[in-house]
Amino acid sequence: MTSNATDQPHVILVPGYWLGAWAWDDVVPALKEQGLDVEAITPSGLDEQDPNRKNTTLQDQVDALQALVEQAGGDVVLVGHSGANAAVSTVTDRTPQLLRRVIWVDSGPMPDGGAFAPELPQDIEELPLPDFDTLGQQASLEGLSDGQLKTFRARAVPEPAGVARATVSLTNDRRHSVPTTLICCSLPSNQVLELAQARHPMFAAVNDLIDVQIVDLPTGHWPMWSRSEDLANAIAAAALAS
Repeated sequence: MTSNATDQPHVILVPGYWLGAWAWDDVVPALKEQGLDVEAITPSGLDEQDPNRKNTTLQDQVDALQALVEQAGGDVVLVGHSGANAAVSTVTDRTPQLLRRVIWVDSGPMPDGGAFAPELPQDIEELPLPDFDTLGQQASLEGLSDGQLKTFRARAVPEPAGVARATVSLTNDRRHSVPTTLICCSLPSNQVLELAQARHPMFAAVNDLIDVQIVDLPTGHWPMWSRSEDLANAIAAAALAS
């Protein structure tokens, strides 16, 4: 049954590159059934109806997400998947006092000065979803059905290049103290921790976390489709953890 408790956190689900709020369609109902107040968002620049979306910057995504966190007024759980880590890391840096927890879905916090594709030529305006052979070499497609891949292809929106080029600026050490959960999918947690300890750029910031919980959910890079119920259960457990 759905709970009406007022002490439930406000959970904001932020999808990665090429995705909108629709990416969480199989997760949101399961979270609501567990009594959580849930909001799945479409990051700035990922709404295909936005005529200015190609000009979207990381700052635009950060400002929009920060506004939602501030509007909630506190006790927010931010859930960031994949390339959402730039915006989620920055908002965590700006508003750590408003966050109950940050949950990373096959992702992790970015370090100060990090960037997804800093060398991307300036004449490139957007990054379309690659063909699946190419994408599969970059991120695991394990567990995705033909139907899910077709939906992914049909609904994917090119990522604004300005978001990918942007460098993350982080200045508030309080971000390290925000309770954090890593849901490890395409890489097992022991490998993630080894990479973090080796200061691999993708996971180096994990070493700075003071309160971190790790959950293994073996599947591909898009668990919201391949293991949606299990992902919802993992998010709910983390969100409700004290």
